[in-house]
Amino acid sequence: MRIHQQTYSVTPMTPSHIRTLSKSCLLAAILALPLHASRAADMPAVVAAMPSSGLHIDPWKPRLDRTRPIVAVIGENSGTELVDFVVPYGIVADSGVAEVVALSTEPGPLRLRPGLRVQTQQTLTSFDDGTPLGADYVIVPAFTEDKVNDPAVLAWLRAQSAKGATVVSICDGALAVANAGLFEGHRATGHWATDGRRRSEHPGTLWVDNVRYVADGNVVSSAGVSAAIPVSLALVEAMGGKDAADRTAARLGATGWSNEHDSHQFRIGAEIVLTYVGNRYLHGNTHLVIPVSDGVDDIALALTLDAYGRTMRSPTSIQVGSAAGVRSSHGLWLLPANPLVEHPDGELLLWQGPAFAALDHALDDIRQRYGVRSARYVALGMEYAPGYSDR
Repeated sequence: MRIHQQTYSVTPMTPSHIRTLSKSCLLAAILALPLHASRAADMPAVVAAMPSSGLHIDPWKPRLDRTRPIVAVIGENSGTELVDFVVPYGIVADSGVAEVVALSTEPGPLRLRPGLRVQTQQTLTSFDDGTPLGADYVIVPAFTEDKVNDPAVLAWLRAQSAKGATVVSICDGALAVANAGLFEGHRATGHWATDGRRRSEHPGTLWVDNVRYVADGNVVSSAGVSAAIPVSLALVEAMGGKDAADRTAARLGATGWSNEHDSHQFRIGAEIVLTYVGNRYLHGNTHLVIPVSDGVDDIALALTLDAYGRTMRSPTSIQVGSAAGVRSSHGLWLLPANPLVEHPDGELLLWQGPAFAALDHALDDIRQRYGVRSARYVALGMEYAPGYSDR
């Protein structure tokens, strides 16, 4: 996968959550275009420039007689962004430098959108009971809109921070962390599409553009969806050193984890309307299933499911031999869609190469199936710049 930022020369289109927009929300997004277009000029200089001190996550300092840090990845049961949750979990688990645990807010399956359910190892409550001194790092993915202000989740985040945890937001997980008050007085970033909202609702945070991730003391934040990859590798470096991060990156198919980025390239333009309306209302859907078994590469699976799900033309889910699910390569218990898809329209074989390359592979296939506009639509939603042109 191409982790380093590249030139992106196509007409920008879509925010990360555009697939869930209603007609009225889409209109509101289009009407907000002038605000997005002028934001760089309106930013204070301290926000527009990224100081070098925010480029690296502080190295982990052993505490509480622990020989390895504890990393908790939390999800909200009714809806959590798929890549935001699975990719950091998988990267940290693959590195072997920490104990990583998947948490849900409540008992029962965790719904990861799009296309997957996971049975987590613990809930927030059971984690607190078993680890009363808290985690060393808490990773916060994007939740559904009605849960970014969940009082129980925000209180739990504040409590973990008070116990000494570094809180790491992925994509619009920044909204929940900001609502918990943990970014106040700090530098932070998030998905490009919520830039105006974050600045308006949390003026006490110095919101930084044009970075894949930013670290400021005991809070770390990343840009949209695909930025989960470089920030997670940076976290591995903080916990286990550069050699450990290099080895993990090489196994998974990354050449580095630079935070260089051009977030100003992502815009809502005319093409978003045509692609959104066409894919949502004018073209038929093809429900695809990915056959999986024990040991399936969870990182590649998450990147693939997320990409196809964003097209609005390929609802995609996993197909397993039993409703009990399967165990992934990094120990996640994956459950099939509910209800089960009994008569899918087609089968999609999962990418078998280095995990990070699965996103490029999926985008190339989406381009061939549905055209370059759909591929660009997905890439922009994931805040990923693979350099597609009209080919």
